[in-house]
Amino acid sequence: MLYPYYGFYGFDTGYLIVVLVALALGGLTQAYIRSTYRKWSQVDAHVPGTGADVARRMLDEGGASQVGITRVAGTLTDHYDPRDNRLHLSDDNYRGASVASVAVACHEAGHAVQAARGFWFYRLRTALVPAVNFAQGSWTLILLLGVVLNFAGLVQAAIVLFAVSVVFQLVTLPVEIDASRRAVAYLSARGSGLDEKGAREVLVAAALTYVAGALTSIVQLLYLLGRYGGRGEE
Repeated sequence: MLYPYYGFYGFDTGYLIVVLVALALGGLTQAYIRSTYRKWSQVDAHVPGTGADVARRMLDEGGASQVGITRVAGTLTDHYDPRDNRLHLSDDNYRGASVASVAVACHEAGHAVQAARGFWFYRLRTALVPAVNFAQGSWTLILLLGVVLNFAGLVQAAIVLFAVSVVFQLVTLPVEIDASRRAVAYLSARGSGLDEKGAREVLVAAALTYVAGALTSIVQLLYLLGRYGGRGEE
């Protein structure tokens, strides 16, 4: 047999443990960012204006004046979409004038500035999007088929596709860190020490979600390589 043992009722119990640990770590980091965001959402920023106002000024001063700003439903759903060249800010951050609101808004403005200035890691991440969309949507099915059909080629292809997702997450880290750096620097220069401290705390908490995601994906990849990567037909 190519893959002789598969836990209870056909499930790979070892991989299930890896997934559960990943989910737990993800939940903890999400709870931490929400707690930190809640704390600083109760502190007024010294930089004048709402999150949308401050982001607008950062965009204009950063060479991204053509970027629009609009509202999006939800909480902490903020993002920059290069397809429509707009910042999409959640209602609290669009209208809010707290340290948390302006920090998140300026972080998203940082991504738009990256795009406008051709930040290398941002360009690389954008180029990887089509490949990672395909990989994320197909690798689990291909892995399952490979195991069920006892076909090593499919299993190895699934591992390669999952590795593409891991590379994408690793490239995302410097993109997110740089956007946060730009936001903190902007608020530090135009606000107070409290603005800088709060923005740093909020954005570091947000960055931890990406770090946790990358670490758990690396562990998953190592597990897949150890479990299946070196095996062939017996």
